[in-house]
Amino acid sequence: MAATGNAEEMPLQEPEEEAAMEREMESDEEEGMGIENSDNEDDTSEDEKENEAEIQRLEEQLSINAFDYNCHVDLIKLLRQEGELPRLRKARQKMSELFPLTEEIWLDWLKDEIHFTEEEPNREKIYELFERAVKDYICPEIWLEYAQYSIGGMGQPGGIERVRSIFERALTAVGLHMTKGATVWEAYREYENAILATVQPPPGSVPTREQQALLNAQLERIHTLFRRQLAIPLIDMDGTYDEYQEWSDQGVSETVSQKYQRALQHMEKSKPYEDALLAAEPPKLAEYQSYIEYEQKEGDPARIQIIFERALAENCLVPDMWAKYTKYLDRQLKIKDLVLSAHERAVRNCPWTMGLWKDYLVALERHGAEHHTVSDVFEKALNAGFIQATDYVEIWQANLDYLRRRVDFSKGESTLTLESSRELEELRAAFVRSLDYMKQDVEERFSESGDPSCTIMQVWAKIEAQHCKNMQKARELWDSIMTKGNAKFANMWLEYYNLERSYGDALHCRKALHRAVQVTSDYPEHVCEVLLSFERVQGSLEDWDAAVLKTETRLNRVNEQRAKVAEKEAHQARQEEEKTEQRRKAKADKKHQKKGQKASRPGDKRKAEDEDVEDEWGDESEQPTKRHRGEGHGGFTVGCVGAEDPMETESGLFGRRAPSGRRQEPPGAKRGQQGAPPTVRKTPEDEPEQRKDDCSVFVSNLAFTMDNPENRLKELFEPCGPVQAVRPIYAAKGFRGYGYVQFEGKASVPEALKLDRREVDGRPMFVSPCVDKNKNPDFKVFKYNTNLEKHKIFISGLPFTCTKEQLEELCKDHGTIRDIRLVTNRSGKPKGLAYVEFEDEAHASQAVLKLDGTVLQEHTLSVAISNPPRRNTADMAGLSRPMATMTPRNMVYGSRGKGRTQLSLIPRSLHRQTGSESKAENGTAPKPTGGTPGDTGCEALAKPLSNSDFAKMLLKK
Repeated sequence: MAATGNAEEMPLQEPEEEAAMEREMESDEEEGMGIENSDNEDDTSEDEKENEAEIQRLEEQLSINAFDYNCHVDLIKLLRQEGELPRLRKARQKMSELFPLTEEIWLDWLKDEIHFTEEEPNREKIYELFERAVKDYICPEIWLEYAQYSIGGMGQPGGIERVRSIFERALTAVGLHMTKGATVWEAYREYENAILATVQPPPGSVPTREQQALLNAQLERIHTLFRRQLAIPLIDMDGTYDEYQEWSDQGVSETVSQKYQRALQHMEKSKPYEDALLAAEPPKLAEYQSYIEYEQKEGDPARIQIIFERALAENCLVPDMWAKYTKYLDRQLKIKDLVLSAHERAVRNCPWTMGLWKDYLVALERHGAEHHTVSDVFEKALNAGFIQATDYVEIWQANLDYLRRRVDFSKGESTLTLESSRELEELRAAFVRSLDYMKQDVEERFSESGDPSCTIMQVWAKIEAQHCKNMQKARELWDSIMTKGNAKFANMWLEYYNLERSYGDALHCRKALHRAVQVTSDYPEHVCEVLLSFERVQGSLEDWDAAVLKTETRLNRVNEQRAKVAEKEAHQARQEEEKTEQRRKAKADKKHQKKGQKASRPGDKRKAEDEDVEDEWGDESEQPTKRHRGEGHGGFTVGCVGAEDPMETESGLFGRRAPSGRRQEPPGAKRGQQGAPPTVRKTPEDEPEQRKDDCSVFVSNLAFTMDNPENRLKELFEPCGPVQAVRPIYAAKGFRGYGYVQFEGKASVPEALKLDRREVDGRPMFVSPCVDKNKNPDFKVFKYNTNLEKHKIFISGLPFTCTKEQLEELCKDHGTIRDIRLVTNRSGKPKGLAYVEFEDEAHASQAVLKLDGTVLQEHTLSVAISNPPRRNTADMAGLSRPMATMTPRNMVYGSRGKGRTQLSLIPRSLHRQTGSESKAENGTAPKPTGGTPGDTGCEALAKPLSNSDFAKMLLKK
């Protein structure tokens, strides 16, 4: 019994021990878990602190620059991760006020709001949010989400009709989308099929008349949806046709089949364009442009609109695409809501483009928008941040034109109604504000007003003179125009004279012309002739005598001044020539002295002979072309074909003939050694047989220390095509760093030119066409680009160690990069400057906004749209700007500031002035070429206008 009892007690004790052991293990686990949970809490707390610090940093950055798009996106992501709904709503709201939101951002916002408001009975807030979302871009996914959400509210009064209304709007917006429109049609049909199931009577029962009517109406709705969809070209529409055949008890009618066949044919025509879009990579701009051109030829407005919307969804930052779309809507559809919505979205996507704002203002006026609406849009335009001062001038002119058209001037100012009087005062106030804005805001930002000819003030003066009959105000405005540096231009005086002649009196016309004769500096002869012509028609004998005396006195003074300037220029030119001759003689004496010292040393006879050869050929400092790209001395001037095939030019490399029988060899080459490149002259008759300029390229900026230049150049250019000859140019001291490569055929030259600026031995190698400058004196390899390159940005302040890869990494987030060029000097060393070319101007504009002021390796970068400065006329070959035009106002200095002299050393007979320069200086039509300088900026025309031409200018109103 005892044994039994013990045996029975053991099982009772074991569970207790096990339970105790389990409790101990659980206690240990809890302790361990407690430690682990403590660590997790610490980590979580640390992450929350870091996130909160990052959130505060982003909020501070947005308070400084509210238009930082990426900063908005990062802030929204962090707040969504932290789950802070109030701050998240606020951040999204701020971003949506400044920018249109992408499809992804809208879907995240909508899903979050739907999730957070599931228990709220009021669904109107979500509906309002959906309405805002569908206005930014045409997105089938957002419309599907909108319809799906509305289905959840079917239980409310009018819920079914609301769902149908949303589906119908979705079909209007995206139903024609060839690749995604079918999903909206199918969702709509599924919804109606679900409604059909609710109105069908139970099996075996006989429907009442009302039930049958509801059933028939619902069936007809589904039939109609099928028919409408099959009449539209959509991808995989044959599946929809098979589904309709299976669903319909009555089969497919002949009319529906015909419409389906036509839609199928249209879809097959559009299929290549859709395939091109599928194969292309974003943003697919070229493919969309081809697609748009095709649809415009087809002429279906609805399809043209949908393809524009699809293109803009992926190219929302391309101003040209928005301009093309809005222009189509303005001229073709002319539907107010559609037109104004497109214009509003255009300026929200590309606010920096003045043309879009200008078109928006005109569209608002065209469709009768309220005055306060137009004013609000104009104020937003002023804050859009245009990149040129002239943009602000144009947007102000557009607003002033709108305000002027609001005033009814048909009865004159004295009989204006009260309302028109208020509008006139508003117009005048706008003119005053525009001038203040140009002076304060624009000039401070751009260091120029953007309106040097004072066009706004000229328009105001014409309005006052013509419509308000207020010549006193017009004269005050013109006085202000002349005091802004325009008094020296004859065309400005002619404008004022024509205004006085049309709306003023003869007294003020005469006063204006007398002042013009006295102060005009560009065309004094013109205004003198105008004054005499005026007095012939209007003046008395006394007036005529006074005019003759004034004009003769002025012209005599002008001619004296021009003669003095010409004499002064000639004297300075002679002084410069004398100084140059003195420097040349001093250098020659120094060389002769050196040669005498070297010749007196034993073993230096050979070196003295080589120096003598170099001296007979000319001083190196006097070489006219040295190593200029593309100058080439008329192609192959001096070079070597081989030891037995020397080559020369007609005039010699430096303009002198080398002594016959003397050879010039590269360093290290022995006399008579095979392969040494001699430069013995040949007769001019032999040169054309050796040289083929059209099959050759000129190579320069090579290292003087290059080993075996002939073989090295041959290796570099052999991939371009068969090389016939390589002619490196040598001097007594060695390789001169340039030469010529001649190919067997012309087809190799374009390939060789692609090697231009390729790095060779740490230096950029220059490759240019080989052109005989004697036969083509006007040939230039490069054209100095002075146009604004909106698709390219200019970056300065780069560290010298910056590479293309680092720059690409910095810029790639802001758009598709087409090319990157680091600016270097001739030795290949970086200058800290670079040009980055993007696919389009929208990406470049975004890069400027995001990168300007960025710090890279402790260097603050300056980024701007590439806008090369206009080259001075004196920089152009064969041109020299007259001294008279080199006034402090229009002086253009070089990279090192003002030189020691600003005088032109070109004879007056060679002076020319281009029409573009005249236009830039005067802001008017170009002046004829020719002219001589004067000390006050006076320039006479080489071919003055005739009296008939001059009369036409005066009589023009």
